[in-house]
Amino acid sequence: MSKLYLADPNSYDVKISKIKRHFSHKVEVYPPGSCPLTVQLSFLRTAAGQTCGKCVPCRDGLPLVARLLQKVINGDATQQTLDNIKMMAMMIRESSDCAIGWNAADEVLKGLELFADEYQSHIRFHKCDESVAQKVPCIALCPAHVDIPAYIALIAEEDYAGCINMIRKDNPFPTACGMVCEHPCEESCRRKMLESPINIRGLKKYAVDQMRVDQVRTPKPNPSTGKRIAIIGGGPAGMTCAYFLALMGHKAVVYEIHDKLGGMLRYGIPNYRFPKDRLDEDLNAILGAGDIEVIYETNVGKDIPIQKVRDEYDAMFVAIGAQSGKTLRIPGVDAANVYSAVEMLDEIGNGRLPDYTGKKVIVIGGGNVAMDAARSAIRCGAAEVSCIYRRRQKDMTALESEVESAIMEGVMLVTLQSPVEITKHEDGSCSGLSTQPQMVSTYSGDRPGTTAANKEQQHFEADVILIAVGQDIVSGPFEDFGMKADRRVFRAGLDTSVEGMPGVYVGGDCATGPSTVIRAIAAGKVAAHNIDEYLGYHHKLHCEAAAPEPRENIRTLLGRTEVGERPAFLRKKDFLHVEEEMTHEEAMQECSRCLRCDHFGCGAMEGGRDL
Repeated sequence: MSKLYLADPNSYDVKISKIKRHFSHKVEVYPPGSCPLTVQLSFLRTAAGQTCGKCVPCRDGLPLVARLLQKVINGDATQQTLDNIKMMAMMIRESSDCAIGWNAADEVLKGLELFADEYQSHIRFHKCDESVAQKVPCIALCPAHVDIPAYIALIAEEDYAGCINMIRKDNPFPTACGMVCEHPCEESCRRKMLESPINIRGLKKYAVDQMRVDQVRTPKPNPSTGKRIAIIGGGPAGMTCAYFLALMGHKAVVYEIHDKLGGMLRYGIPNYRFPKDRLDEDLNAILGAGDIEVIYETNVGKDIPIQKVRDEYDAMFVAIGAQSGKTLRIPGVDAANVYSAVEMLDEIGNGRLPDYTGKKVIVIGGGNVAMDAARSAIRCGAAEVSCIYRRRQKDMTALESEVESAIMEGVMLVTLQSPVEITKHEDGSCSGLSTQPQMVSTYSGDRPGTTAANKEQQHFEADVILIAVGQDIVSGPFEDFGMKADRRVFRAGLDTSVEGMPGVYVGGDCATGPSTVIRAIAAGKVAAHNIDEYLGYHHKLHCEAAAPEPRENIRTLLGRTEVGERPAFLRKKDFLHVEEEMTHEEAMQECSRCLRCDHFGCGAMEGGRDL
């Protein structure tokens, strides 16, 4: 009988596992603007290297397809080459024994469809499409294309006013984005090749913590053009548009339905995440940038006809957001003490805190609004808060950090439960929520769907139920005006213009559906520049800041500095800001991790910073 052995800690498998993490990071930081065929080829060669060699289609077929794809990239292929790639990939997908060959071939076939134009460019013109050009990752992936390496370098030089003005060149909400931005800029940060992406949001927060933005003079506006633009909605999209138009020399008139500006930044994000006095710093700076007038407590479409507004101005930007909550179509939804989570957060934003002392609160949903509502309910004295969601925790659309914070503060997650009915007491108030247990099913998009599990329904007692299953857009008056919408989301081009309505633009959540602050800011910036062009101008704006000369790269492995938070057992008792400030030493170390891709990477090449 042969001996048995424990796993060898020095085996190749163990050693390979140590480098796989770095390989996965290389995939994650694939540079924006890469040729999609080159990306496909690298993935295909990786798959070919994983084959066990047992079946011919996978063992011999994948390298053959890779050679054909290389010919396309080199500009040496014909249409027949593409036909051969498709034929070989279909054969491999149908005849491979395991998932390696099937998946690799399936990805090739998908790529032939997704990147058809790029394939044709290589076949017909023997080069990449004009749109293919590597970009500085963090700048390219920021929807507003903020010059991130430049402002990090300014922080490293302790030039906080310069940092703020560098951010303002593309984004007039440095404070808001320093506190609540979802930081897509970090997704392909090349520092991830070494260990972790730069904490870009954290550094922005550090800068605005050192110097309040309303203490930093905004750039001087251009001379007045005499043009007047109506902006409907004073949220991040509307105020961004107003800021840039004012700097260009136009007069921006903002119609705001509330008595204060800010939109969902004020009425949708609780104070513990974004204190409203800090929001006012951004707004004060914006209002001081030029000729901006705000008409408060005016509902355009109700208090004043939309056509009248359009007739009185040279152009119009619609940025009404998505500030009403969707509901569920289940029995009992009309019970007393059942509220929209969006409306509950709006009440809190207006300074009217609900009293949930000693009550059991259920929040239905799994997005950021659900987390905000649940964490706010804890702070309003609820004895018990449960968040019920029909999918798995990993499928929640809320930021992972928000889910983690909610759990730390005492929110109980109940997943794979689909609401069936809200039960009532005899007086008509809600008594609880009945749910049908779910099981994970086939994928629908990027997440697996669910289907009813063969289990009995469950019932959860509740004194208050908050529904957080999405936000809605009050599009009716604008559709009557002539703006087209799909399911209440306005149609708009990538230039934010409304087809068939010259001079009318639309952006933010009302044009994309509920999204992020930075995407709304990007829409306002794009709209302002395109309105300027529509009016016959081509203004150039100057941020009055310049990027310092880069320091030498530090490639020593350094841990990422995270923004600290007050202990959960303390912060859950109030609405004070949960995040702490970075120390000077932490911020300087984090700045030192930046690899300055704008200088040492493709950004130094001619046109490399064009976005």
